[in-house]
Formats: sequence, C-alpha cells, structure tokens
Amino acid sequence: MSEEKMSLNWYPGHMTKARRMMQESMVLIDLVIEVLDARIPYASRNPDIDELAKGKSRIILLNKSDLADPKGNQKWIRHFEAMGAHVLEINAKSGAGVKNIRGLVEKACKEKIERDRRRGIVNRPIRAMVVGIPNVGKSTFINAFAGKACTKTGNKPGVTKGKQWIRMGKNLELLDTPGILWPKFEDREVGIHLAFIGSMNDEIIVLDDLALELIGTIQTRYPGALSARYEIEEDAKLATVLERIAQSRGCFSKGGELDLSKAASILIEDFRSGRIGRMTLEDCE
Repeated sequence: MSEEKMSLNWYPGHMTKARRMMQESMVLIDLVIEVLDARIPYASRNPDIDELAKGKSRIILLNKSDLADPKGNQKWIRHFEAMGAHVLEINAKSGAGVKNIRGLVEKACKEKIERDRRRGIVNRPIRAMVVGIPNVGKSTFINAFAGKACTKTGNKPGVTKGKQWIRMGKNLELLDTPGILWPKFEDREVGIHLAFIGSMNDEIIVLDDLALELIGTIQTRYPGALSARYEIEEDAKLATVLERIAQSRGCFSKGGELDLSKAASILIEDFRSGRIGRMTLEDCE
C-alpha cells in the first residue's frame, strides 16, 4: 500500500435523472431545505442547488451536528446566514433541534405567507423541497420531522429512488428527492471528504488508502486525537500510524501479520460514529 493520492470520480446515471426531476419540480416550490453534514458543510453541498433554487427561500440544516466540533458548527451557521440562508444545527437521528424547524419555515416564507394573505389566499400550504447528497441523513430528518417513518432510510447512498410528497398538516408539504452528487469533483479534497462520511459506496474505494487520507487530515486538524483514541504514538508517516492502530486493536491475519484493511475499516467507522471525537474537517474562511 502506498501513500499516493487517491482519485475519485463518481456519477451514476440515476443522478442525472434526479437532477432533471428536481429542475422540473422547482416551479412548484416555495422553499428549499438543504441537509448538510456538519462535519463537511462545504463538501456536502451540491453546487447545482444554488443554480436550481435561485430565487427560492432557503433553509440549511447542519445535520449530525453532534459529531461536529461545536465551534465549527457556530462558524458555519454564521457563514451561511451571511449568505442569506436560515440555518439550524440538528441531529436527525436523536431528533435534537428538529422541533425548531417549523418556526424557521414560517420565518423563511414570511413574505410568501403575507403575499398570499393580501391576495385573499388563506391556508395554502408552503411547499418545500428537501435536498441533500447521499448519506447526509436527509431521509432520517424527514422521518423525524414528520414523526413517522414516511421515507426509506439507509446507510447506503441512493436509497431514495424517486420523488415523493409528504403532507405535514394543512400548512406544509414536503417534496423528498433522491440524494444527488455533481458530475465531477473539481476539488479533489471534496471527493475525499465525501468518502470519509460514506457519501460514496465503500465498494468503489480502497479503504486502506482512504484511511491514510483520514489519518493525515485528523493529525493536521486535531493533533493528539488518534493518540488518545488508540493509545498509540502518532507519527509523520501515515502508514506507520495505521500499523500502530492495527497493533492497538489486535488486527492480525491468520498468519500473524498485521491486517491493515481491518484497521482501516475500524478507523473509518470510528470517525463516522464520532468515537475519535467531535470534528469539523472544513473551514468557511
């Protein structure tokens, strides 16, 4: 295994179809609710959404905020608010913050509600499109918000296959859409960060190489975190750190050699579940 740079490029055909479907549905929409992963708010944004949702009210939800650095959450909230969006940090899995969304929807659509009232239109529901790339927790959020399992959820990208309307009482309707990515990653780091959180199928990624990338990122942004988690001495050589994690976690093959692939899987899963600590991997400056 080498420490050469990974390259990533992934755009299944169903995502082209999903983008077209979103474009066609946008004329029906008052509000776009975008679900991001709070650990990588920049990488987990789909740049297509800014173009598709031009002129629409916007809410950005920093999901999995319990796994992100609290200081990082606050910085990103200020950043997106400065761009004109209404922002909230949530944890869709536990439901934390979800109850505040309805009030935020009304705030974001205040002008639309008042315009309807002036025209004598009463109780026309706000129509919101929920968007998010694979594995940011979009379906889990919708289920938590609706209070029932109204969409399929899963840990694999691409579980939401088609669009579906969900009625949230008389004043709000949600349009769920499949998670979509953009055609290519112009910024290599974006692709790597998406792989870290599981937004691409792990089957198409060399986990050993991804683990080396993750080690380098964590050492740069949170020095000492790997030492604390695995009771190892950190090293400038990434492969050495992975070997020490393998030793620390007893990852050996039948022949007694270190099983680096198993250690890589443990490291990546520990990061994704927050066991290494709360981390934000991107700066908004």
